[in-house]
Amino acid sequence: MSFPQNFLWGGALAANQCEGAYQEDGKGLSQQDVMPRGVQGPVTAGPTPDNLKLIGTDFYHRYEQDIALLAEMGFRVFRFSIAWSRIYPTGLETTPNEAGLQFYDKVIDTCLRYGIQPLITLSHYEMPLELCRVYDGFRSRKTIDCFVRYAQTVLRRYHDRVRYWLTFNEINVTLISPLLGAGVMTPKRELTAQDRYQAAHHQLVASALVTRFAHELDPELRIGCMAASAPRYPMTCAPDDVMTAMLSQQELDYFITVHCIGEYPYYAQRLWRENGVSLEITPEDREALRHTVDFISFSYYSSKVVAADESRYAMANGNIMRGLKNPYVPVSDYNYPIDPEGLRYILNYLYDRFHKPLFVAENGIGARETLIRLPDGTLTVDDQARIDFHREHIRAMERALEDGVDVFGYTSWGPIDCVSAASAEMTKRYGFVYVDRNQDGSGTLERYRKKSFYWYKKVIVTNGADLD
Repeated sequence: MSFPQNFLWGGALAANQCEGAYQEDGKGLSQQDVMPRGVQGPVTAGPTPDNLKLIGTDFYHRYEQDIALLAEMGFRVFRFSIAWSRIYPTGLETTPNEAGLQFYDKVIDTCLRYGIQPLITLSHYEMPLELCRVYDGFRSRKTIDCFVRYAQTVLRRYHDRVRYWLTFNEINVTLISPLLGAGVMTPKRELTAQDRYQAAHHQLVASALVTRFAHELDPELRIGCMAASAPRYPMTCAPDDVMTAMLSQQELDYFITVHCIGEYPYYAQRLWRENGVSLEITPEDREALRHTVDFISFSYYSSKVVAADESRYAMANGNIMRGLKNPYVPVSDYNYPIDPEGLRYILNYLYDRFHKPLFVAENGIGARETLIRLPDGTLTVDDQARIDFHREHIRAMERALEDGVDVFGYTSWGPIDCVSAASAEMTKRYGFVYVDRNQDGSGTLERYRKKSFYWYKKVIVTNGADLD
């Protein structure tokens, strides 16, 4: 079975990891500008020189060159995010920053000129720092109105050119990393489960309000949710391990259910009770949540193994969502599990449960890489491991299509190297294009096509028929 002729092949980047230009043309600060070590380090009082995200990979000044490289690979879709603080620098303004809007006008128009459909994420681990400090991010209901105002502004501006939209990136990460996911500045250790679940509720209401507005603005728009996914495998067939896996999977389903069904799942009451949570849900909230998304998108990097007694087993590495070591799968340079069949599993699982079209919004492998010089003088990277990773995941996606799953697009994570989200590293590279920037901030920022660049181009040209 071949991929559908209109299948959307492409890649995904986030503004805070690639744009740089952190204070140019009226942009305000975001929480990312005071997180120089990502989720793994302290929050600083202000931007510091060791924060690689302040320059990123300079997409802000090199977007034309970068989009041309994506077009050379044959991209049909480019998923990118809008920096909220470029549009509303503090998040509290009532008038948007025109220079910020004009920048994304240029990015969108450049994509369209090359025949690439934009897919825009409204909030990708980023909000104006002032909202984080004044309202503690989405812990406050007031942040809902600020987000809706921002989203309405960009939807009105770009809806005639952009069909596909996502509201929040990996919204379920809010429970794991409240600062990254919801702009909550209060340290996680000081937050209760009530605080985290209430912040997530405010995000879900904001997402639903924006979904309703988008559908009313333009019925042709397609709005999706986005979750960090990892199928939960029980370590053994012991009933306690199997039940632990089921309960862990429900934590992911919790967010997708609200987006797709329009209400909290049946087990939410039990989940809240066990965590001492009593959500403040107004009648207006319940009405808003009834406005559901058109499709489900998700990130998939690896599966996750769980057990009732995790102390008996070793932990695997991972970005944010970590599980136990799986003895049946290989690992990457960073000791992350590599499990292509898990992608087929989660595609089938989500489609069976929610009956919504699916979009693989992130999938990739981070690796330490160095440039090599070929005999003809060309600089490149021999990243065969990346080719192998994507080949097997695309094959797994193809098997899901054969299973009958409605999956309509695939955007690899970081087609051009960018600063990592979890650790703010430059050394963990995901791209088909190498960016000459080092961990100490040095480098020319020049772009070089890796071996995988030409492989992915062939995949797209043949619509997934040639994966060798």
